[in-house]
Amino acid sequence: MSASSATNGAKRGPEDLQVKEGPSPGQGIPKAAEDASGTSPEATEDAAPGTEAAPLAAAATDAEGADGAGSASGAGAGGRKPRSVRLVLLSLMIAVLLAMLDNMIVGTAMPTIVGELGGLEHLSWVVTAYTLTTAASTPLWGKLGDMFGRKGVFLTSIVLFLIGSMTSGAAQTMGQLIGFRAVQGLGAGGLMVGAMAIMGDLIPPRERGKYMGLMAGVMSLAMIGGPLVGGTLTDHLGWRWAFYINLPLGAVALAMVGTVLHLPKKPAKGRIDYLGAGLLTAGITSAVLVTSWGGTEYDWDSPTIVGLALLAVVALAAFPFVERRVAEPILPLRVFHSRNFSLMAFIGFVLGFVMFGSMTFLPLFQQSVQGASATNSGLLLLPVLLPMMVVSVVTGRATTRTGKYRMYPIMGGALIPVGLFLLAQMDVGTSRLTSGLYMAVLGAGMGFLMQLTMLIAQNSVELKDMGVASSTTTLFRTIGGSFGVALMGTVFARRVEESMRESAAASGGAGGGKQLAETGPQLDAASLEKLPAQVREAYEHAVAGGTHGVFLLATGVALLTFVAAWFIKEVPLKDAEAQK
Repeated sequence: MSASSATNGAKRGPEDLQVKEGPSPGQGIPKAAEDASGTSPEATEDAAPGTEAAPLAAAATDAEGADGAGSASGAGAGGRKPRSVRLVLLSLMIAVLLAMLDNMIVGTAMPTIVGELGGLEHLSWVVTAYTLTTAASTPLWGKLGDMFGRKGVFLTSIVLFLIGSMTSGAAQTMGQLIGFRAVQGLGAGGLMVGAMAIMGDLIPPRERGKYMGLMAGVMSLAMIGGPLVGGTLTDHLGWRWAFYINLPLGAVALAMVGTVLHLPKKPAKGRIDYLGAGLLTAGITSAVLVTSWGGTEYDWDSPTIVGLALLAVVALAAFPFVERRVAEPILPLRVFHSRNFSLMAFIGFVLGFVMFGSMTFLPLFQQSVQGASATNSGLLLLPVLLPMMVVSVVTGRATTRTGKYRMYPIMGGALIPVGLFLLAQMDVGTSRLTSGLYMAVLGAGMGFLMQLTMLIAQNSVELKDMGVASSTTTLFRTIGGSFGVALMGTVFARRVEESMRESAAASGGAGGGKQLAETGPQLDAASLEKLPAQVREAYEHAVAGGTHGVFLLATGVALLTFVAAWFIKEVPLKDAEAQK
């Protein structure tokens, strides 16, 4: 830090976690703050704009040494105790839990919701409305946090999510529920992005790995517990509590963030890029609708899908031209000048493709072929989720300890296609133990990448672009998931229909031939038990064939991750001093 910057006390970092007016020299300077940043707090406050990380890292160090409140006391005039970063991280984990838990809970409640509100033909919109607004708003939340300050924007997203949850639980018609789910999705778009961006401000990349491993654990917990919680709430309290359960959790996160996190508001810098935001929203919305509706609501060659695809291409092609010409772009293209950042965006897309697709079709195979109960769908995913959580936590801690990370994406890129190829070999005779071992290989591979994609992306940009880095990485993973589920769904449905048609033709119309031809790909274990043995056996073979095609497709896509991982450059992770 230059001597000239140390003389200008007015130029303090806007994201200072500790106090708005630091102690004067010798007046209660916290030892942890000096140790973490390498300078005294009054010097770190005098950093030039955009160098806010040092006091944040100091607070993080203090939190490590004090389990709860700050360990050091700012006893002098104007001094205060530093806030505990651990409490802040706990509130961020609750917010991430909210974002991940919602869809997992609501999925198990959907049959009951349709039974009460009707509107079966609009069922897909309950999910699509949420996914659509989440994806479209993700980059906007990230940029708003960079421009106006993380705390206020993050609190706004929590409030919006809670309003959507409360009104969704009170919905009286399917149309109302779809509209309120869209509001809920708007808030959800800021939960994950805000949590990751605030963590990026609080913790230097060199120390961030172990905390991101905990975030991965929270996500795995949501995936495991969501269906179980949703089923229990629906059965005993009613489907509306699938939404109301968000209110107490959200209230806790809101109170903790509001009282513990001290991130002063930033003065508005420039004007909001409305044209860029509109183009990006139109492009993302059209792309998500194409992947959600194509092959299901509409044929792939229908005017609706073709028109949406053209709109997505035109909007997304025009977007970079606009971003190069505005003063404060919604998505600064400069972040893609970093090779590591661009690779992480691509790997995040592939990871979303593989992860969301696998989580959709693995339970379907287990229920339809292996006869498992839908109620235990969360537990059925333990073989993939537990290794993912354990590997992510261990990898995060190892990255923090050594500062090395390049080997982990390569290992993950190798394990994921191997796990998917093994899953493609499952058939009607595959035991749960065997399929569980295959799933463990896939889960371990995803664990190597789950949080490192975010960590490497954040380490590749300046602190002022932390929100953009977080939102862009999240966005690519979300869009990858949409494409994965859509394309895998098309392959699966086609394989099942062809197999059922062949079986019906082979039966010559005798016995269950007609019923065989009319059997759709959405039967659960209970419905299958009611079918004649011949029909049930043919359907199980059809689902196994569809699953084979799905995971072969995913294997080919996942190989791109292995190739891309070799191009990652081992850029040293920034510590508190380097991030200044």
